[in-house]
Amino acid sequence: RLMAWVVDSCILLDIALDDPQFGSASAQCVASRLADGVVACPVSQIEIVPQFGGQLAQVRHFLKQSGIQHHIDWIKADTEAAAGGWAAYVKAKRAGQILKRPIADIQIGGFALRFQGIITRNPDDFRPWFPGLVIIEP
Repeated sequence: RLMAWVVDSCILLDIALDDPQFGSASAQCVASRLADGVVACPVSQIEIVPQFGGQLAQVRHFLKQSGIQHHIDWIKADTEAAAGGWAAYVKAKRAGQILKRPIADIQIGGFALRFQGIITRNPDDFRPWFPGLVIIEP
């Protein structure tokens, strides 16, 4: 595993929007892990781009200013990990065991498996599909 933490889209938005309820805790949680490295998945960059006027360059500027890496590419292992998570999700969905979940969460979880873990406020979006994923909540 690579030495770094993947930061979920919700945490990025907490920080970018200075969310009154979650912004401070999310920023502190990320800041406390910057020495290990913090990475934004390419999928998260796409998810948050509407808050930056649709400008990916603005997202990357925000990430750079926050000390969050944004240049880590999606690789074959990420696709394989996400495919396994998606297959498990679809099986549970068809069995009526769960509600709808966006594929972006599955992709971010698959990406995060390559790293130390994920920083998120939504552990249940990842835990069922990636049981080995280390999850940090602010």
